[in-house]
Amino acid sequence: MSTTDEHEGGHEHHLPATEDWPHGFGEASWWPFITAIGGSGIYVGAALIVLSLGEEALVSTTIGAGVTVGSIGLFLAGIYGWLYHAFVSDFWERGTNHHSGKTLKFAMLLFLGSEVATFGAGFVYYFIIRGTDVWGEVPEVFGSLVIVNTLILIASSVTLHFSHVALRNGDRSRFMSLLGATLLLGIVFIGGQIYEYYEFIIHDGFTITEGVYGSAFYGLTGLHGLHVTMGAVLLGIVFARGYYGQYSAERHTSVSTASMYWHFVDVVWVFLVVVLYMGANLF
Repeated sequence: MSTTDEHEGGHEHHLPATEDWPHGFGEASWWPFITAIGGSGIYVGAALIVLSLGEEALVSTTIGAGVTVGSIGLFLAGIYGWLYHAFVSDFWERGTNHHSGKTLKFAMLLFLGSEVATFGAGFVYYFIIRGTDVWGEVPEVFGSLVIVNTLILIASSVTLHFSHVALRNGDRSRFMSLLGATLLLGIVFIGGQIYEYYEFIIHDGFTITEGVYGSAFYGLTGLHGLHVTMGAVLLGIVFARGYYGQYSAERHTSVSTASMYWHFVDVVWVFLVVVLYMGANLF
């Protein structure tokens, strides 16, 4: 088949790859395995960064940073390949979507259930150490930056909701503009969190080694930042598919599942702000 086709809106595209790579076996794929390696490597990199701090560092800071950056890249590449070859290329090649909408939504609910367990374990760890004698001094982390970042993320949920509504009402132009605004707000939020880390680490000297609160703060907010980044990748893929006219008022399952995920990470962030930022200095 030709790798160049015409789709709704008169756009042309060239498939990045017409076959799954690396080649799986049968209906299986290597992409989930690659994603898992990248995700695991992020934690290894974070551990190496911790070991590189202090007066008697066990490893070089460069090694920890390199492993972390490389693992993030591998994780995002795995997510892209997994989603692209599972849904996007199949849609373009077959011209139809053979996946059941209810099945995919139920799968997303199961995935979000595992995410609730993951963040729940982090919050349980936080509340356990919160009441111990090793808590110590907590820096002032709640300020204007986190308020602005929170408003940005909440606004992105609003724009995504009305983007989905516009699609279901057949207004493709409004759907694309609001979806693009959502993606932009998500990227701004990620940039804001990176800037916040820079301020805390470089200017305030507040690092992950600053007691149990530091480990809880960077562990939970870093985990959330990774999820927002993954959500931005999902929205980017949805935006690309929308650009090529793959969605309509009747066909929007992946928009629904991506929206479920994005709203979930927004709710988690609100909990993080209340517990980690606002509640850390209350008692």
